[in-house]
Amino acid sequence: MTNELIISISKRDISIAYTEEKKLAEIHKEKANNQFTVGDIFLAKVKKVMNGLNAAFVDVGYKKDAFLHYFDLGPQYKSQEKFLNLILNSKDSFPKLQNFKTLPDINKYGKISEVLKGGQTVLVQIAKEPISTKGPRLSSEISIAGRNLVLIPFSNTVSISKKIVSEEERKRLKRLIKSIKPDNFGVIVRTVAKNRRVAVLDEELRTLITKWELMLENLKNVTPPAVAMGELNKPAALLRDIMNSSFSNIYVDNESVYTQIKSYIAEIAPEKEKIVKFYDKRTPIFDYFGISKQIKALFGKTVNMENGAYLIIEQTEALTVIDVNSGNRSKKAADQETNATEVNMISAEEIARQLRLRDIGGIIVVDFIDMHSAENRQKVYQCMKDYMDNDRTKHSILPLSKFGLMQITRQRVRPATDIETKETCPVCDGTGEITPSILFIDEVENHLQYMLGKYKGTIYLHIHPYIEGYLKRGIISKALKWRFKFKRRIKIIPTITYSFLEFHFYDKEGEELKI
Repeated sequence: MTNELIISISKRDISIAYTEEKKLAEIHKEKANNQFTVGDIFLAKVKKVMNGLNAAFVDVGYKKDAFLHYFDLGPQYKSQEKFLNLILNSKDSFPKLQNFKTLPDINKYGKISEVLKGGQTVLVQIAKEPISTKGPRLSSEISIAGRNLVLIPFSNTVSISKKIVSEEERKRLKRLIKSIKPDNFGVIVRTVAKNRRVAVLDEELRTLITKWELMLENLKNVTPPAVAMGELNKPAALLRDIMNSSFSNIYVDNESVYTQIKSYIAEIAPEKEKIVKFYDKRTPIFDYFGISKQIKALFGKTVNMENGAYLIIEQTEALTVIDVNSGNRSKKAADQETNATEVNMISAEEIARQLRLRDIGGIIVVDFIDMHSAENRQKVYQCMKDYMDNDRTKHSILPLSKFGLMQITRQRVRPATDIETKETCPVCDGTGEITPSILFIDEVENHLQYMLGKYKGTIYLHIHPYIEGYLKRGIISKALKWRFKFKRRIKIIPTITYSFLEFHFYDKEGEELKI
């Protein structure tokens, strides 16, 4: 399988497309200044303890208080609290965690008021990003993720990824990690660590411990609420989690991020450094690689599939409902049962893809086409399980009910990716009436003249490809006449995501010039 990562960077946000065999599998969008990403560690203040919820509301600097449940404190919370107080109150050096004497575990079924009180300083990590009207969800069980290992302070447990199935390899890794890890540090061994040499794992473990200790040193200079340690930037974090030998290319349209990613790849997989490529063409990167077109086709309410079948996807606050329809395929098979089974199996693959693509979490109910045979229902259930194996997010799938409904739960740690595919006409503003199209080129020329008088340097006119073709038609084209008339360089860029009579002006930095 050929996998590619296409990264688009702007001043406002970061967009990352992950493709498998040129098909869009995941899309990640994040604001450039997002400060509440899963994995970020905060020094925070307890605002209010809620005994009825057995939880506390914590100030991490977000507009809404974050939520910390008793079960998310972790068994070694008392040890963490004592150690944190030692650090914050020490004037010079503080003890190393491996030399620290831990306290007994807290009561598994205890009350939040027994361990937390208002105004208390706590060290917490974002477990779920803010979603809808809710603030972030927190955990006090700190973990620091690396490429092969995840470090868990205040624990002594060594866990091996369930995806490493070889019992011999599991025993080797467990024995190896136990021999190199210091006391009071737990470790989760990730799937990519399979067959890794001890030197590689030892070096990464030491790096993670150094990150932990540097964060502790900086805590004395931090006034809560504040970030104690930020997660990797989004592109690097995604690469850390999904990078494998099947990756063929990583394209980035920002020179600074390109350099960062190349350095990061050199650390985690030196043999793959050459696959990182800087994209410097004028056509937007998502347009050039066909990502924009796939987004428009895949993010609507209706998703069309092969042979005429289609899905209807409806998202609500409580759950997501997916309806499977055979469309014009109903006469393809010899009988209704065979047709229903074939459509349902095709749909299972697309549904698994859509859940990853839109990052849909919570409860998902799929209404498959009715099948009378229990064997066929089992076949569709197994098919869905197989397609969901590639999904890194925790999920659970129940067999089809007698009504043809399948229930899926998928962990929700950030808002679902929601891209509006319907567009309001930029020319008529939704009224349905436009000025005569014969005057459109004159309108563009008038705006262009104004822009050339207001801004220095080359002007980039982004316009629909059909209009771009018209402007460049002939030996003495309209574009060439503009150049002679205004004595300035004007670049015309075809943009497939624009509606027919839409146009915008940009400077050489890619910033839109306001009319």
